[in-house]
Amino acid sequence: MLVLLVLAGVVYERVASAGAADRFPAPGVLVDVGTTSLHLQVTPGPAGAPVVVLEAGSGETSLSWRDVPAGLAHVATVVSYDRAGTGWSEPATTSRTGEHIVAELHDALTAAGLDGPYVLVGHSMGGLFSRLFAERYPDEVTGLVLVDARPEDDAARTAPILEAEGFAGNPPVWLLSALTETGAMRLFAGTLLAGSVDPEDQDRFVDVVADPEFFRVRQEEADLVGSTEDAVRGQDLGGLPLVVVARGVAQDYAAAGLSTEAGQEVEAIWQDGQRRLLDLSSASRLVVAAESGHLVMRDQPEIVVEAIRDVVAEVR
Repeated sequence: MLVLLVLAGVVYERVASAGAADRFPAPGVLVDVGTTSLHLQVTPGPAGAPVVVLEAGSGETSLSWRDVPAGLAHVATVVSYDRAGTGWSEPATTSRTGEHIVAELHDALTAAGLDGPYVLVGHSMGGLFSRLFAERYPDEVTGLVLVDARPEDDAARTAPILEAEGFAGNPPVWLLSALTETGAMRLFAGTLLAGSVDPEDQDRFVDVVADPEFFRVRQEEADLVGSTEDAVRGQDLGGLPLVVVARGVAQDYAAAGLSTEAGQEVEAIWQDGQRRLLDLSSASRLVVAAESGHLVMRDQPEIVVEAIRDVVAEVR
């Protein structure tokens, strides 16, 4: 009976997902970068304006930026994209190190005729990738916005606390893949995705984002991010215009299984890390999104838009 139930789930998922491309067509274009093809969505701006490149966080895609590109269309050309193996992009064929991720993005921008100068906007782990891009292509980057971005020492500083709490992290890739392939993710999306994907986005998440390659890539990016942390440690951006946008509302650590005390310690480390990011540039400033959690572009998108506008204005 169990085997039959699983087989029925597999058949259901294949039938239900068959029309996904028609229900949620790619809003952008696929750009060949040699090793794979990346999905880029370009919102054109005024002639001669800087190119704003949006780099999503771990487990996020171009969809995460919501209305931010539209809010910038009159001041810049805006590019949101999906890293290899996520969203509408093709599967990854190289290891998910920051070096490969940054090189693929640079190749995609060049192939698409978007030569910059670039204002980079990185959320969460995407902040590390944006910083690495600025490190590898300094002559092509004119500004940086870090949206509740992960500091390079956050994992090392919080590891003892999380270990003492027995924090397990994300569910294993095999389990998430099984839930997707057997239709359970689709059938029970309201329960399985509660708190991580907004209800109005769950259908699109199941059809576009949630597949075994996505979960594999997300885990590999997390496993290999240490090399990116090492590459940007001690980074000096000189006088590069920099805005650090920090959340004002703490994460729900209790939902993750952490004690109140541990949650407070982890949040204090994160907030301290946001202030330390200001040391990256002599032309930096801090903006606190007082009513936002980690997904500032969802909770207070106007703050993200204003921060980017300010950097674009300074660059121009």
